[in-house]
Amino acid sequence: MLSIEDIKKKAQTWLGNEFNEETRYEVREMLEKDEKKLIDAFYQDLEFGTGGLRGIMGAGTNRMNIYTLGMATQGLSNYIIRQVGNKGISVAIAHDCRNNSRYFAETAANIFSANGFDVYLFEALRPTPELSFAIRHFKCQSGVVITASHNPPEYNGYKAYWNDGGQVVAPHDDGIIEEVRKIKSVNEIKFNGKKEKIKIIGKETDDLFLKEVLKMSLNPETIRKFNDMGIVYTPIHGTGVKVIPPALKLFGFTNIISVPEQDKVDGNFPTVKSPNPEEPGALKMAIEKAIETGAELVMASDPDADRLGIACKNKKGEFILLNGNQTCTLLVYYILSQFKEKKKYKGNEYIIKTIVTTDLLDRIAEKHEVECYNVLTGFKFFAELIRVLEGKKKYIGGGEESYGFLPGDYVRDKDAVASCSLVAEITAWAKSRGKTLYELLIDIYLEYGLYREKLINIVRKGAEGANEIKAMMKGYRMNPPKSINNSKVLKINDYETLISTDCITGKKTKIDLLKSDVLQFFLEDGTKISVRPSGTEPKIKFYFSVNTKLGSSAKFGETEKLLDERIAGVINDMKLT
Repeated sequence: MLSIEDIKKKAQTWLGNEFNEETRYEVREMLEKDEKKLIDAFYQDLEFGTGGLRGIMGAGTNRMNIYTLGMATQGLSNYIIRQVGNKGISVAIAHDCRNNSRYFAETAANIFSANGFDVYLFEALRPTPELSFAIRHFKCQSGVVITASHNPPEYNGYKAYWNDGGQVVAPHDDGIIEEVRKIKSVNEIKFNGKKEKIKIIGKETDDLFLKEVLKMSLNPETIRKFNDMGIVYTPIHGTGVKVIPPALKLFGFTNIISVPEQDKVDGNFPTVKSPNPEEPGALKMAIEKAIETGAELVMASDPDADRLGIACKNKKGEFILLNGNQTCTLLVYYILSQFKEKKKYKGNEYIIKTIVTTDLLDRIAEKHEVECYNVLTGFKFFAELIRVLEGKKKYIGGGEESYGFLPGDYVRDKDAVASCSLVAEITAWAKSRGKTLYELLIDIYLEYGLYREKLINIVRKGAEGANEIKAMMKGYRMNPPKSINNSKVLKINDYETLISTDCITGKKTKIDLLKSDVLQFFLEDGTKISVRPSGTEPKIKFYFSVNTKLGSSAKFGETEKLLDERIAGVINDMKLT
């Protein structure tokens, strides 16, 4: 880590005239009054990683601002031109509801246009999946969305996409990073845009996108029977407000109930502590509205509308939150069962999940004789696999535990627009069979076994926190546990070394994936524990999965409690409480 003297020298370079007055003022304030803030803002450069940038907004090399964004955009421009030349090149740009998102999007548009690109810039905020669609529709070489997803309000980010509509992967990710690192001065950034090369897009693109979303519907006749089913939807102040209600109406639903306070676009997210559909508080107002109106289903999307949160009624008529694994299970089960019922299978279909997502999806796919691919965390790996298998096999759905799902391949990133529409359709389909969404989920558990998962995030902010997270991962690798919660560790998968170790025989086998800082422990009692540092936030994630046979619907609560106790025992034994 840099010394405080070096950090001050680095910060003083941001007092030059090439930086705007607002930036110079903020840097002066830190130099004179706030050493801790200065260190966090300059102790490192905000890294352009494999997905782009994400960080706290403000002045500094470790902050999200027009200069760090500018270097990323200039580097990306240079890489594309080096790959394909400077003739007929184009990009698409979208942004979410966050503070400065429009400003950052317009800044990126100016830089791309100054570098000779034709730019398709959305007129206002739009979901990430629609950006992926626009790249493919307009045959762009690349695209960018300005978003920090579900991070707190002080964050913003920059995600880069390639011409297939997926986030950049190897070898382009390393190539772009190399070009970004070559930018040593803000004077190398071409900020002066060419307005004539920037085309504003809006409703016509929305309509084309929604036309593809509608193709995901498998039972339109069922929706017609239950079109007035009460559905509460909230965008949590984000981009979903633009297209998810229209998508639901296009599917045929007529009783869509909003949460007016949360329909207001606002990057401060004033009605929630966190705009994250994984957090119970994010759906609180929507559930209250559902109780008030007698609605059957509650849905929420995160600020850039690529992830969804769901609440439905249990047997007591109380609204409960589904986790990402449960929502993913319902979607996969529905798509696969309906493909079978409607004789849509051609024998080359497949689904995708991540290595930390419930293995229940593998069981469902196996029963339907559909291949299930396991990939590393991140939808860029879904997009890459879909591209590799295009023309050979047919992707029909897949998702991850972190509340993301993609039905169909018309976009190449997780899509809350189509997913929300399909969850509403599944609810209507279950209703046509005399069941609730909750009862359908229990039926799946009865057939395939009850799987229970839990995620713990341990937050460690700043430079010290980053070092602490590295030390934790090193500790697990150097001294792996031999047993956890009185159950032997049978196997350890280390995705950094790409070695799977049988802890009983000592046999080692190669893992056929890319390297990633992930560890997995498989226990004798069927427990699976996955550990990985977050790639976008200052935290380390622990994923726990347990399962057992479910004897009857009546024993669901009792069996669920036993599995929760097993998870609690694991967490306690690992000293994570």
